[in-house]
Amino acid sequence: MHYRRVRFRTIVVIGVLLSLALSMTLYALNDQLVYFKSPSEVVRGDMVPDRKFRMGGLVASGSFVRDGIVAQFVVTDGSESVSVYYTGALPDLFGENRGVVVDGYMNDRGIFIADTVLAKHDERYRPAYTYDETGKKDVSL
Repeated sequence: MHYRRVRFRTIVVIGVLLSLALSMTLYALNDQLVYFKSPSEVVRGDMVPDRKFRMGGLVASGSFVRDGIVAQFVVTDGSESVSVYYTGALPDLFGENRGVVVDGYMNDRGIFIADTVLAKHDERYRPAYTYDETGKKDVSL
């Protein structure tokens, strides 16, 4: 009978310690979470200014303007659009009518200030060039 109590108490203490460790881990990870939004969700929702989140969509046609290292473009999902400002080097795959994911925050004027720009690509891989039977480079793709 005495061993059952000791075993029960040991199991309860281990369970409490595991739940405490799990809750502390989740609390610590909560500060590191970055939420993903579409431009429609950004326009519809009440975004908290200066709260970091991730937005994805297509770079709107004719919206890309570059002035030195400052880039301005519009991200759209087909129904809504959000203006984005970014300072820095853009990825090689970045372009109009292409997929993009931006990390950053909305300022108080409703403009997305991006810290990071990631260019998305489609699932089809095509090399920039191939070689024919003779070993010559064929760029006819």
